[in-house]
Amino acid sequence: MATPDFIRTIRASAGQQLLWLPGVTAVVFDDEGRVLLGRRVDTGRWAVIAGMSEPGEQPAACAVREVYEETGVRCVAERVVLVQALKPITYPNGDICQFMDITIRCRAVGGEARVNDDESLEVAWFAVDALPELNEHGLVRIKQALSDEPTWFDPTT
Repeated sequence: MATPDFIRTIRASAGQQLLWLPGVTAVVFDDEGRVLLGRRVDTGRWAVIAGMSEPGEQPAACAVREVYEETGVRCVAERVVLVQALKPITYPNGDICQFMDITIRCRAVGGEARVNDDESLEVAWFAVDALPELNEHGLVRIKQALSDEPTWFDPTT
């Protein structure tokens, strides 16, 4: 996963200390109700599509951009389904980040699902009752995107 230039600039002066960053997850469904997943280069595991907002970028615009950049699928953002501070991550190079994740349900409107950048090994549509192995992060987000419940906020402090 390429590090955005604005993060490289911050890291040049901040070093490896914890950075609090905006993250967006896009749970994308097609007209058949299938969900779009990518198999990540860094872990080799299937995951929902996610990325980091650029400075000044709105979350919905980030979701749409990330989906297209990673998968070639055009989508529209429908609604926010989850807002959650994630646990800090220490990357192999020692950099520490913590993301405020905004998960957005999206609907595919065009394009062909394909590997469209260097972040994915594979990209595919999956029926929600036939998902590949996913981590809890992905499963919770898909479940929440499928529900009619209002936006979920983590009540823990």
